[in-house]
Amino acid sequence: MSTENQNLTEVAVAEEQEAPLLLNHHHHSSILIDHQNEEEDTIIPFPDKHMDAHAKVIPNQRLASLDVFRGLTVALMILVDDVGGAFPSLNHSPWFGVTLADFVMPFFLFGVGVSIGLVFKKVSSKPNATKKVIIRTIKLFILGLLLQGGYFHGRGNLTYGVDLSKIRWLGVLQRISIGYCLASLSEIWLLNNNVLVDSPVAFARKYCIQWMFSLLLCLVYLCLLYGLYVPNWKFEQSNLVWSSRGSIIQDVHCEVRGSLDPPCNAVGYIDRLILGEHHMYQRPVYQRTKECSVNSPDYGPLPPNSPGWCLAPFDPEGILSSLMATITCFIGLHFGHILVLLQDHKQRVFLWSTFSFSLLLMGYILEILGIPLSKALYTLSYMFITAGASGLVLTAIYYIVDIENFRKPTVLLQWMGMNALIVYALAACDIFPSLIQGFYWRSPENNLVNATEALLQTVFHSEKWGTMAFVIVEILFWCLFAGFLHKKGIYIKM
Repeated sequence: MSTENQNLTEVAVAEEQEAPLLLNHHHHSSILIDHQNEEEDTIIPFPDKHMDAHAKVIPNQRLASLDVFRGLTVALMILVDDVGGAFPSLNHSPWFGVTLADFVMPFFLFGVGVSIGLVFKKVSSKPNATKKVIIRTIKLFILGLLLQGGYFHGRGNLTYGVDLSKIRWLGVLQRISIGYCLASLSEIWLLNNNVLVDSPVAFARKYCIQWMFSLLLCLVYLCLLYGLYVPNWKFEQSNLVWSSRGSIIQDVHCEVRGSLDPPCNAVGYIDRLILGEHHMYQRPVYQRTKECSVNSPDYGPLPPNSPGWCLAPFDPEGILSSLMATITCFIGLHFGHILVLLQDHKQRVFLWSTFSFSLLLMGYILEILGIPLSKALYTLSYMFITAGASGLVLTAIYYIVDIENFRKPTVLLQWMGMNALIVYALAACDIFPSLIQGFYWRSPENNLVNATEALLQTVFHSEKWGTMAFVIVEILFWCLFAGFLHKKGIYIKM
């Protein structure tokens, strides 16, 4: 991860600054992205053409809105992960549809893409940049494997360790690493650097090969999703009634193409074929559907005559769905291009808003035409809707923070965004709560974490709202923790 934690997307950049190509000459309302420090997204005011050559250069500043956007994303992840049990409506949609939790992953990927657009404004050495991208991709993938592969057992469980025959290969950070790698390599190798961007046509010529590559990824996903034949399959299921008999083999009947239902989609089939069922997520979201839970949309006992596939594994960050998720990175990358090449605030806000609303409209049209919203499958309609929402949120934050300079209310999120990786690892992956719970009084249940949550539930006379208050306090704690690291100049670098 970079010094300022830009979602792990910064790589080597040019030692000399490239002049902006599309300019608005009203310099008082302009900012210029500067990358003389390869470890930061920074901005400096666009210089007046009449400025004295000996005038002092204004020190580099970070693009605060991007930090706030990252911080908001991490805060949302903590919120939906920790209160999803108390408020199922905030949890991930069981299969079709979109909830607040389903916007978190696209927000991460979109922010990664924007950062890539800033960092690769100019590349002095393509082989060196490629090497750094690959190394950081591997580091991020391994970190994700450690955090979400099953080694840590989460809050309420003081054990650790994982059976390597059942380790989960994919997860949140692994998906981000895939999107980061593909988007970064395309930014290094697939641009037409001989084009001077002075018009919309020149803009299209510069990035057309990159757009074609992202379109190719999208077409591969769609062809496999709707064209791949899914045969009947079986999985090993624990025998919950006769534990002495070990596990039983459960058959699932498919023999279809183009199904988007939980048991017979191509996304799950490819993961079972390549990863193996034991290396996939063992508690998928479709266990909260009406077919699989009497407490739907929450987890619960199986209803009578529930289908056999209810207990089958399924990975929400699978191989094929990660291919479509990468497109969200490319859309964020496109927003980063606009930020670099256009220097006028109004132009940026106008284009970002136009593209965002266009993405939302396209998503709704696709849903009407029969492509449902599904985070688990990362369907095309879901990608458009969430990418459009990501663009609108970033546009709003950019206007508030970087244009109006209304920063005090957002400083906590900005701090969190500056150290997003460490907060994600310690909080969202339950490393810190598990550490605190390791110190208890006589019984493991008597620990500071549980006692604090129980106290707030008593104060609010409600288990649900007490949990909500506890999570809000938790988010504030991590904001202040990130602020402390910022004040001390401590940042995590991958």
